[in-house]
This record gives sequence, structure tokens and C-alpha cells, in this order.
Amino acid sequence: MEIVRFILSVITDIIFVYLSIYSIYLFVFSVLGKLVPVKVPPRSKNLSKFVIYICSYKEDAIILNSAAAALTLDYPKDMFHVCVIADSLQPETVMKLKQMPLQVLEVVFESSTKSKALHKAIENTVPGFDAAIVFDIDNIAAPDFLYHINDYLQAGEKVVQGHRVAMNTNTSVAILDAISEEVNNHIFRKSQRVFNLSAAIIGSGMALNYKTFTDVMMRIDAVGGFDKEMGLLLTNDKITVAYSDAALIYDEKVANKEVFKKQRRRWLSAQFSLLGKYGRTAFSALLKGKFDYLNEVYQLSILPRVLMLGLMPFMLLVSLLLPGIGPDWHLWLIATACCYTGILVAIPTSFYNKDFFGALMRIPVIFFTMLLLLFKLKGANKKFIHTPHTQTVK
Repeated sequence: MEIVRFILSVITDIIFVYLSIYSIYLFVFSVLGKLVPVKVPPRSKNLSKFVIYICSYKEDAIILNSAAAALTLDYPKDMFHVCVIADSLQPETVMKLKQMPLQVLEVVFESSTKSKALHKAIENTVPGFDAAIVFDIDNIAAPDFLYHINDYLQAGEKVVQGHRVAMNTNTSVAILDAISEEVNNHIFRKSQRVFNLSAAIIGSGMALNYKTFTDVMMRIDAVGGFDKEMGLLLTNDKITVAYSDAALIYDEKVANKEVFKKQRRRWLSAQFSLLGKYGRTAFSALLKGKFDYLNEVYQLSILPRVLMLGLMPFMLLVSLLLPGIGPDWHLWLIATACCYTGILVAIPTSFYNKDFFGALMRIPVIFFTMLLLLFKLKGANKKFIHTPHTQTVK
């Protein structure tokens, strides 16, 4: 019996260390992100010349709307160029796109990925651009998006992540997805800059100095999670990722539970696959003083926050029911309070309404869905999994 108690104590100690470090991480970045302002560069009179890549896989109706919206951005027309990477679009859609003042690059892959699409785009881009911007097929940028991004580039930044916000909150799942996006924006982007760490790249709405973009993209061949690998490669090269809170880009949130499951399964699989690939470099990064890169690697090891919302009170309950095994319940209570405070502080006040409290009722279902997904990740990162969209627009 004593051996069993000892084994249980060791297991709960390990779990406590992992979950409490993550909880403190959430608390510190979330709270200080609210208290400490991040310096914003002044409006620049100099203008960068942009190429905007829109990655389009199927979704014919949506790309026509997104491409048209990109052309209307409030920026000198001769200073930005739109390139639509047309993968698996209908011939009539391609024909309509070619009638617009933009570049249409038709591609065919045996197995489609965003990395392959962007590689082809780079090969077919004429010289002369200062920076590249990547949009997803459903992205609609705010009119002043390019001006805000330009200010950071002109201030010397090589990489800037824009502020991706929800285009729709039409279902409980979409509301929770929108909240998750904003929590990520606060903790893993805006607040990282308080500590001069890199903002996490999302995969769309980001801008890179063109040489930096081509250098890093040609080293990426990920099926999923190309953005996470990009962040790892950039920070390992000691290139910091800035974040523009004012550069808004609207993104469609997942409104359907089944689509949510497929998307999160793909994301989790990509995350843990990259952790296996880059995790072994964490110790050497620490010795070399690459704390920005080490922070990126650490973020690969963390669980989705919805799992934390369930695991923390569960472990607190276990500590109450099994006293003497593992950390005292007081320590679990402190860690749980840090976790919940960090997440709640990061949620914008605009979300605290009747729809928000209705969406909270879905969290237990989402928790068990995500928990089960952890055991169904095999093969999810071997093949591109498409996330379907609707024609919801801002």
C-alpha cells in the first residue's frame, strides 16, 4: 500500500509542477499585459511595398469576396500587390479572379499544404517587394491594416503579427473560439512584448520583411503548424516577432462542433509533432541564452486552456479527497486561482454578456472533446485537413 501511495505521490507531484508552472505563466503574462503598456511606433511617412498572398483552397465563393476586399485596402494602390494562390478552385472562379487587378497563381499538388502554396508563390513573385503578408481565404483586413503594419516595419521590425479578431459569433462554439483567439492575442502576443519576447505567429495576418520571409519559408515543409515552425525558426535566428494590436484582420470562427474537433485535432497533432522535433533543443537554447526561442519551445508543451479549466479543479478535488498524496490542497487552490485569473483577465470585457454565459455551458462538452482528442492524434499531421468556411463577412 505504501508503494502505491508513493507512486501516486510522485505522479501528482509531476502533474502539479507541470500545471502550476503553466498557471503561473498564464497569470503573470495576463495581468502584466493589462498593467504595462507596450510601445507603439509612430506613424511613418515612408511606405513599404507589400505583396499580399491569399492562400485559397476550394471555397470558391469566399475567395471572390476576400480577394475583392483585399483590393480595397486604404493604401496607395501602387504600393501593394495581391496574389491569390488558387488551389482546387473551379474554372469559373479562376476566370472571375483573373478579371480583377490581381495575380492569380494556379497550383496543383498531390497533397495540398499552405507551405507548398507559399513556396510556389515565392517562385512566381517578381522582385521589388519590401515585405510579404499572408492572408487565409476567409480573412478580411481592416482598411488601415497596411498602414499599421508599415509603421512597425519602418521602425525596424522584420516580422509583425496583426491582430486577428472574430468575424462571427453566431453560435456558442464560435463565441468560445472567438474568446480563445482574444485570450491568445493578449497572453501570447501583446503580453509577450512586455517582456521583449516574440509574439506568437498565427498563420495569417502576419507580415515579414521579404528576404526574411523567403529565407524562413524555404526551410518549412510542415503539413500542419507551419506558423508554429516559422516562429521557432525565427526566434532561433534571433529575429523577434512584433505585434500590432491596432492592425485588425477579421477571421471566421468555427461555428460547428464537428469542424471544431477536426481543426483542433490537426492543431494539437502539429503542436506535439513539432515539440518532438524541436523539444530536444531546449536545453542547448538555455545554455546559449536564446530565451525567446526557449519560450517558443515551451509554448509547444502546454495544453489547450479549456483542458486547464477542467484539470485544475479536478486535481484540487483529488487533493481534498486524498490528503497526504502529492501537494497539499492549499497549493492546488493557489495554482487553480492563478490559472482562472489569468484566463479571465485576458478576456475582453466586450465578451461578458448573456451570449458569453450561454456559451460557458458548452465548456464541459468542449473539455471532454479536447481530452479525447489527445488520444486520437495519430496520423492527423500526415495529411492536410481542410477547415470549411461559410460566407459570413464582417
